[in-house]
Amino acid sequence: MRGIWLWIAAAASGFGIWATQFITMLAYEPDVPSGYNLGLTLLSLFTAILLTGAGLSLVASTSSRCGRSIGGAIVGVGIGATHYIGTAAYEVAGRIYWDPALVAASLGFAVAVAATALLIGLLDNSFGWRLLGAALLAVAICGHNFIAMRAARLVPDPAVSVPDFALPAGWIAFGAALASLTILVFAGIGLALDIREHKRAKLEVQRMRGLADASAEGLLVCRGEKIVTINAALADLTGCASADVIGAALACFLPDAELRRGLFERPKQRIEGSLRRPDGELVPAEFMLRDIDFVGEKHQAIAVRDLRDRKKAEEFIHFLAHHDSLTGLSNRHTFNVKLDLEIEAHRAAGRGLAVLCLDLDRFKEVNDQFGHAAGDAVLEGFAKRVTSVLQPGQILARLGGDEFAIIAPNLSSAAACRLADSVIEALQSDDWGSTPQTSVSASIGVAAYPEDGEDREALMNHADTALYRAKAEGRGVYRLFEPAMRVEAQDRRAMERDVRLAIARDELGLVYQPQSSVNTGEVIGFEALIRWRHPQRGEVPPDVFIPVAEENGAILQIGEWVLRTACREAMTWTQPLTVAVNVSAVQLHSSSFPHLVHEVLFQTGLKPQRLELEITETALIRDLGRALVTLRQLKALGVRIAMDDFGTGYSSLSNLRAFPFDKIKIDKSFVRSIDSNSDAATIVRAVLGLGRGLGLPVLAEGVETQGELSFLNTESCDEAQGWLIGRPASIDNFRHLTHADAEFAGFVGKALGPAERSASKSFG
Repeated sequence: MRGIWLWIAAAASGFGIWATQFITMLAYEPDVPSGYNLGLTLLSLFTAILLTGAGLSLVASTSSRCGRSIGGAIVGVGIGATHYIGTAAYEVAGRIYWDPALVAASLGFAVAVAATALLIGLLDNSFGWRLLGAALLAVAICGHNFIAMRAARLVPDPAVSVPDFALPAGWIAFGAALASLTILVFAGIGLALDIREHKRAKLEVQRMRGLADASAEGLLVCRGEKIVTINAALADLTGCASADVIGAALACFLPDAELRRGLFERPKQRIEGSLRRPDGELVPAEFMLRDIDFVGEKHQAIAVRDLRDRKKAEEFIHFLAHHDSLTGLSNRHTFNVKLDLEIEAHRAAGRGLAVLCLDLDRFKEVNDQFGHAAGDAVLEGFAKRVTSVLQPGQILARLGGDEFAIIAPNLSSAAACRLADSVIEALQSDDWGSTPQTSVSASIGVAAYPEDGEDREALMNHADTALYRAKAEGRGVYRLFEPAMRVEAQDRRAMERDVRLAIARDELGLVYQPQSSVNTGEVIGFEALIRWRHPQRGEVPPDVFIPVAEENGAILQIGEWVLRTACREAMTWTQPLTVAVNVSAVQLHSSSFPHLVHEVLFQTGLKPQRLELEITETALIRDLGRALVTLRQLKALGVRIAMDDFGTGYSSLSNLRAFPFDKIKIDKSFVRSIDSNSDAATIVRAVLGLGRGLGLPVLAEGVETQGELSFLNTESCDEAQGWLIGRPASIDNFRHLTHADAEFAGFVGKALGPAERSASKSFG
């Protein structure tokens, strides 16, 4: 289109110059014969078109003022050449004499004014400058013709004849009229092309704007440092309408000069910077510049991506990397880094610091009973309450679960103890996230630098050791680390290691204690009791190692071993006696426990009715729903369920109603001195009455005297177990009961000592 426009302009201007030249000559009417040479006449027309086209081509190809002036001068030369070639085509009966000064003046005038006309006409795209340029070009054409005509003087000469083939003036007039019509035709063609070009440009702009507005990213189109347009996304981001920013400086949105320079120097590369809004707010953004062809001209398109969401996400990720997401406290990694830095700083300054390890007491029961939402609320409230008593510079971190730690710079052991007291006192209030139902306390262990350790690992180990002592001594208290605790901690860790290896080392064994009918004295079954024979420690009581096994998870392996061994042993008995096995809370809440019981029964061949599983009330309280599902699955197998240690747990009556128990075992703490303690007797009578009302047999544990046994017999207790009945021993000691029908008196005579035989006569 640029070339078409150029030659339309050249043709129209050339015809205009030529027509003006010959109209001027037609206006001169000498009284002698005249005509026009056809060849030179056409040459003058072509000269006008070619030189005008050459000048306009140069003007269109450059943006410098000098180049445009030279192009205008070429057009001026075309004006002069057209005139003088056209004058040469004039055939007349006479001679033409020229005034050199006026000829030079005409040419100089045409060149100067034409050069000025094109320079001024292209100063700006405004209509006024273009109109002024067109007027000057008309002045150049007309002025040149008037001066050139003045420079010619015709002297008639009869000796000069006009050729017969010379065109008459009428023909030239017709040609001038045709040239004028041609100008109008070219003007019409130009107008049509102009309308079509504007429509095309408008459609292109609309198409590009539609595409740009469809983009989720901001887009800014500029030409150099001047903004041309922006898309809808950038308008929303900046709060400016597209029409308001047209012609504005790029620096209005991109105030950083280095950023703008980088975009132009490194196109197609993403550069991060700030986008300025009209209110002065700087928005973090990513920019990338590309060169584009916009409405036929070279422009720059700058893509703008809003980075606020990404920056927030990065900040959140950074926060999560160094903080606990629930409480907002520092996490273990950040705590370790800060503690290392504090130790180095205090070592250089010769000062002391303290580390406090905190652990929520009975927090697992809150999670199990009331759900994790309640547990999270307790943790959040705990963090806020403890933070409220800390001084500036003291740091609380959540190490995981319900484990927390405090770094207390520039604090002595005595001051650290006062801080621990403040924390415990703050937790005693009821406005920090706990409720009467979810109330928990915290145990605290304190270790000081440098007396309790000179590095992070030593300090944390000793603070954790002191924390374990605090938990062992009643919870809700603090303990300062003492060297003796290290020995205890080492001993506990050794026990944790050894209890894991006890099965593999064949250090575990079972003993059996008989259970008998109070009314008949007949032995009805045995309770399997675990024993640990440690090579160095000797006999380790179950109440010592079982809690350790429950904490480190070894109880699952130990419990399975006990179940398999007891069932395998019971299967060898010829008498159909029951075998009772204690079940840990960890086992009860394991989803695989019912499958394990079924597998053991299947593999050993023991009838389910002969297996009795003893479960304490405290084992139920962790997760009542899961415990109920597990017990129902066990009952579906035909296994008997006994509630062990009845009366020492929580909500005994509701548990009896909710869970499918087959037997109640009264804890030995109620049976002891039952024949002489009226309070104990009242409690046992109540339990026996409860059992009769529910249709559940009741077994009394810990029967050690004849008086206790007589009381139970009088009150119609169903079963008894205790040293009076038989001490726990190897099953080989009871072979006459497991493999032959025997009187209980005979068993007593063999299994009990002389002092106990006389006490058992009446029972037998």
